[in-house]
Amino acid sequence: MKAVVLSVLFWTTLSLLWCYSPDALAQVMQSNNFQIQSDSVNVGGGNATSSNYRLESTVGEVATGDSDSSSFSLRAGYQQMQEVYLSLSNVGDLTLTPTIPGVTGGSASGTVSVVVTTDSLAGYQLSIAADNDPAMQSDLDSIADYVPIGAVPDFTFNYAASDALFGYSPEGGDITVRYRDNGADTCGIDTTDTSSRCWDGLSTTSATIARGAGSNHPDGATTTVRFQVSIGGAVAQTVGTYVATTTITALPL
Repeated sequence: MKAVVLSVLFWTTLSLLWCYSPDALAQVMQSNNFQIQSDSVNVGGGNATSSNYRLESTVGEVATGDSDSSSFSLRAGYQQMQEVYLSLSNVGDLTLTPTIPGVTGGSASGTVSVVVTTDSLAGYQLSIAADNDPAMQSDLDSIADYVPIGAVPDFTFNYAASDALFGYSPEGGDITVRYRDNGADTCGIDTTDTSSRCWDGLSTTSATIARGAGSNHPDGATTTVRFQVSIGGAVAQTVGTYVATTTITALPL
């Protein structure tokens, strides 16, 4: 019998969220309802706006401005402090391999790696979300998102002869406790990071996969996401090209 081939593609996009980081430093004043992150002792200034511009100014501060050396950058002054640098490396499209025979089924997998670099004193957070539900779809059919048996990811990618599933597993030094394991059979334990373990399913709701504490500039931190499609031999999966598009977002804390 001639086998038909099921081709599986995976696309991913990257997203950066830029913001100020009010939790990185202690507040100078606070109440039950408000926090003043920074204050300024000066003799004037304020906010001014027009149809094209907005100006925030202070008058009377001393020793303000930019200063740089080979190792440090200083942004002195009330109007310049607390800005956060954040970068996220770009990745191209990923094709899961090998192609899956439509008669016998099988598995296809691949990895993408991203590097987050930030000077935020509180670190960063990395999340992933699918654009569609389920994530992996073709023009005529779809493949269900992986669902762990319990509250934490499954140590191994479990599927039966009647299952067609698409899942992911993040790896790296900053992955969250949810994706860490005990090196034997259990995930959700903050001990080790075993390759190809702790499988989860994508959702259109963002899931945090990594979180780094403190600045990692200039080296950055790498997180690798492993994706896998597994189709059981009893599944009559429609032959075609299946695509999953996801967004990976980095946010300074």
